[in-house]
Amino acid sequence: MQKIIEKAGVLIEALPYIQAFRGETVVIKFGGSAMEDKACHDGILTDTAFLECVGLRPIIVHGGGKAISRRMAEAGLQPAFVNGMRVTDEATVRLVEEVLNHEVNVEIVETLIARGARATGIQGPSIIRAEKTFSLDKATGQPVDIGFVGKITGVDLGPITACLEADIIPVITPLARGADGAVYNINADESAAAIAQTVRARKLVFLSDVPGLLRDPQNPDSIISTLKHSDVESLIRDGVIAGGMLPKIRGALDALATGVRKVHIVDGRMPHSLLLEIFTDQGIGTEIIQDE
Repeated sequence: MQKIIEKAGVLIEALPYIQAFRGETVVIKFGGSAMEDKACHDGILTDTAFLECVGLRPIIVHGGGKAISRRMAEAGLQPAFVNGMRVTDEATVRLVEEVLNHEVNVEIVETLIARGARATGIQGPSIIRAEKTFSLDKATGQPVDIGFVGKITGVDLGPITACLEADIIPVITPLARGADGAVYNINADESAAAIAQTVRARKLVFLSDVPGLLRDPQNPDSIISTLKHSDVESLIRDGVIAGGMLPKIRGALDALATGVRKVHIVDGRMPHSLLLEIFTDQGIGTEIIQDE
């Protein structure tokens, strides 16, 4: 009986959050090793279906880096990275498009539907506009051509809004169309941030492979639970924010500047991390906020 009562207590704790967020949009960036583990993958999508069921309006923007790397290996294409950005030649961008649009996206949509949600895939090039971007050589500061990699210049809100108004979860691939007609690969974190800005989401959640932003990467208990805008530059200089965290944090700041209330970085490998961050008093992971 006590366990049953405790379960009721959990629901009551979630009630004010459900009431506060009813009708609000939440953008979820889904990627990393959580996509590779079947239990994590299905658990996150079950939680997403729950969010929609209790009145939130989730949008999923997903990656697929490991699936892409596997397909590249099968095709005899050698992955190459410059400053953490995948070098994407014409053959690679065609493969990336195939894997993201027709494999990873389809699996996510089918899993959501199996969990009782309504969901549909949106191929990034149909709504995201971009221009070619370059990496910079750290030694010389000169631009380095990394192929079909883009920087987002705009997002067409119409198809996303149509889904949300019909209580359908949009599942979006991080690809874009350039003015030249070419398809460009886009960092999934940057894609999620740009979409959150466009829809003026209440929250943006990055599902990560770490418990949050760690002050010491070797110590999982060194989570920075709240990160303020004013603290970011000093943490970048100190090397606390580096590597894969940089696009998340930069995207978070851009999103906050355009009306997103809070950005969260949580460990997608932890069961129900999405629900714990949104619907409990303490939450987990790192929340990023504007200075008061």
